[in-house]
Amino acid sequence: MVLTEERSMIRGLARKIAEEKLVPNASHVDEAGEMPWDNLRVLADNGLFGPHVPIEYGGAGADYYSHLAVIEEVAKGCASTSVALSTQALAMAPFLLAGTHEQKANYLSRLASGEVLGAFGITEPQAGSDVSGIKTSARQDGDVYVLNGHKVFITNAGDAEIYVFVTRTSEHRTNGITLFIVEKGTEGLTFGKKEEKMGIRGSVTREVFMENVRVPKKNRLGGEGEGFKILMNVFNETRPVVGAQALGIARAAFDYAKSYVREREQFGRKLDQFQLTRAKLADLFIQLETARLLVYEAGEKVEHGSPDVPLYSSMAKCYASDIAMSVTTEAVQLLGGNGYIKDYPVERYMRDAKITQIYEGTNQIQRMIIANELLR
Repeated sequence: MVLTEERSMIRGLARKIAEEKLVPNASHVDEAGEMPWDNLRVLADNGLFGPHVPIEYGGAGADYYSHLAVIEEVAKGCASTSVALSTQALAMAPFLLAGTHEQKANYLSRLASGEVLGAFGITEPQAGSDVSGIKTSARQDGDVYVLNGHKVFITNAGDAEIYVFVTRTSEHRTNGITLFIVEKGTEGLTFGKKEEKMGIRGSVTREVFMENVRVPKKNRLGGEGEGFKILMNVFNETRPVVGAQALGIARAAFDYAKSYVREREQFGRKLDQFQLTRAKLADLFIQLETARLLVYEAGEKVEHGSPDVPLYSSMAKCYASDIAMSVTTEAVQLLGGNGYIKDYPVERYMRDAKITQIYEGTNQIQRMIIANELLR
């Protein structure tokens, strides 16, 4: 009972902030294409950056379900703002899974409290879905490692203060991967131009360059060669987060379209009186509710350490993001010509939804994972 009340309270707080602070500013965030710092400060001040992180490390000590609820409600209000939160979750996950007490106290606590932004550097020009193909190297030199490489499409890059980079410490495709913590300002760490994106335009994405970046051995996350295993577990915990984000965007589009068809008249009748419109709304709501159940079922699996987390995590991310694209596209269609105009938010929802099918592993990769788990 206490857990249910806590979940309800956290969701209610996130919803209130989203409705009062994020929604009114969402169009401006999209048009400006700049990091929504005011939004992030409000969320940090209310303890919503790391609700699932233990209190001793700067979080609220709530459960994983509450974390998903925050992401969903924030995404419904402003998708760009939710990306900063979901990226923060991605950056925090390796600390929760493999960090030492010292690393958690020094880095995780600052991330979970919202004091600073974090970033996770995985993707490279020739290594996206194929994580084992990364080239960024980490060579040990006494008590330090020297990092050299090039990362692309790194969310929060340049604005984040704490980075976790995926590197190669040996030639073995999987057992040669190691994670390192690097702080902004470290000599040799530089950033490229801000990418101009189709959607989530208020989320900053840049290239990252490392040229002889010297990192102390204590900044290694986990053991040498353990990075691939840690990374796979990170994705198991963060893919439902993308599902929750997609669900929030889809809910926003559905709610707007539903309100619109109740007011818009054609042929002397409100649109919601036409049988085709009513059937379309029914289908979209069925899809939304199915996605919601799957996302939060995956969340429960993560919370309890279920052995089928990889299966449900990939299903939640894949299905919810596909539904988000479907629902937002249909919302544009329900608004007709108005749906294509920036005066109405549904075209933004559609642009924002698309990325959820791509990052954290494309949905083609998710289907491969699902099949592998089923046929294991």
